[in-house]
Amino acid sequence: MNSDQPVPRELKALDTASLLRLEERAGELGLNQRLSPAWVEAHAASDGTHYLWPGLWVSLSHRPGIPRQLRCELLIALRAGERVRSLLDVLPDDFAPLTQVTSRDEGMQAGRLWDGARSVRERRPAF
Repeated sequence: MNSDQPVPRELKALDTASLLRLEERAGELGLNQRLSPAWVEAHAASDGTHYLWPGLWVSLSHRPGIPRQLRCELLIALRAGERVRSLLDVLPDDFAPLTQVTSRDEGMQAGRLWDGARSVRERRPAF
């Protein structure tokens, strides 16, 4: 995926193992928006479906070796059955192969879940 293109308008669905890999990669690269993989592993539903929606391109001008990344909204399914929102910076090459949501019904359902979810920061004290 060429990062000079407009932000992709694709909702992506991913499993917990894929979410953990993306969080670990973001941590290794020192990307700004990410969660601790340990927190994700402790709280994300092991069999949950999580959603990524890209919002904008981000560049780290002070770190020219890091390519532009997509700042994505993230919806995480928790073990307790709740959903929480967060942000995750993802490299385009890591975003492209993720499963695209093509079902209108699934996209609408994800939107309703998004609307009703609190942010991780709002929920963190409860954990």
